[in-house]
Amino acid sequence: MSNTPPILDPVELEQAARNYGTPLYVYHAERITYQYAKLSKAFQSSNAQFFYACKALTNVNILKVILDLGAGLDCVSIHEVRLGLHAGFKPQQILFTPNCTDLDEYIAAKELGVHINIDNISILEQFGNRFGSGYPVCIRLNPHIMAGGNFKISTGHVDSKFGISIHQIRHIERVVKTTKLKVTGIHMHTGSEIKDIGVFLEGLEVMFNLASHFPDLEFIDLGSGFKVPYQPGDSETDIDTLGSRVSEAFHRYENETGRKLQVWFEPGKYLVSQSGYFIVKANVIKQTPATVFVGVNSGFNHLIRPMFYEAYHHIINISNPHGAERIYTVVGNICETDTFAWDRKLNEVREGDLLVFHNAGAYGFEMSSRFNSRLRPAEILFKDGRAHLIRERDTFEDLLKGQIEI
Repeated sequence: MSNTPPILDPVELEQAARNYGTPLYVYHAERITYQYAKLSKAFQSSNAQFFYACKALTNVNILKVILDLGAGLDCVSIHEVRLGLHAGFKPQQILFTPNCTDLDEYIAAKELGVHINIDNISILEQFGNRFGSGYPVCIRLNPHIMAGGNFKISTGHVDSKFGISIHQIRHIERVVKTTKLKVTGIHMHTGSEIKDIGVFLEGLEVMFNLASHFPDLEFIDLGSGFKVPYQPGDSETDIDTLGSRVSEAFHRYENETGRKLQVWFEPGKYLVSQSGYFIVKANVIKQTPATVFVGVNSGFNHLIRPMFYEAYHHIINISNPHGAERIYTVVGNICETDTFAWDRKLNEVREGDLLVFHNAGAYGFEMSSRFNSRLRPAEILFKDGRAHLIRERDTFEDLLKGQIEI
């Protein structure tokens, strides 16, 4: 594997915008492959399995790229499960990890034959009463570890809605014993954008301490949350060191207990974020007493992360790459406050210029909407040097689809 990650150059991106219009999501299959190879290499000394957290990006063509790499799929809704099966994943390659979901979705998942991960005692009891007698399940636990870039993306703290508290282990044991469920896995996920690998190791120790309560255990799922760099010089999770430390921990646990367990991970953003580019056009340049606005032909209806998570996306002007640098505030065309970037230094932007948002492969199109009756963008995939249209741009008819006029 080359140490240099594959990227799409501005010429390729500009040509894609000319051919397919803007706004436009562009993905790079070779970058996904590169990220997966990095991950596999980092954990090559461990008995590791990877399940792509497809909530990051569910286009079926992306799922097929992931399938070809040999990864499994982590799904949070029954329809994500069905998308995975449609893309060619086998049921045993899919892990169903919903949250606050009706029992009917678990029943549907069981009928489809996928791995089932249960994150609350109510469903554990209901599912066990219905399908006990040795049926294998995974249990999602809340380790009470605060992690991630901010509170919105931290999922393992004491106030989180995710998982069953580790302090309820006796209750879990009673339900499992009574219903005769077979617990083959325990799971935790503490958050996103985790820079400190100590968070994973701390959580792993919690899982090891709880493993003795489950005699049929086959794997420990550490979720994911690997951070990717968002701007030049930004840090990322040191997965090489983490892989080495995880391998040491599992071998030590095996020597101490005689139990050989797999470690599972659910990378989502790590695999697809850096593969994605979002191309927009500068509609207007608007000067005010406070700033110079670049108003683009998109908004939080297409990319909500900067507004929702205060996420940073590096932006470049591919139409005027050698223009003098100026400071702009980049905003959208939605009738709400939809600021992509405050006081951002860009090469001089002119009306009609193309701007590219980097790190747009995860939770970009996936969280998009038709707010303000604006159409969702097209998606294309660069693979083997060619651009493939993988989702058509919305049309006016899509706004009316499903509506019943009376």
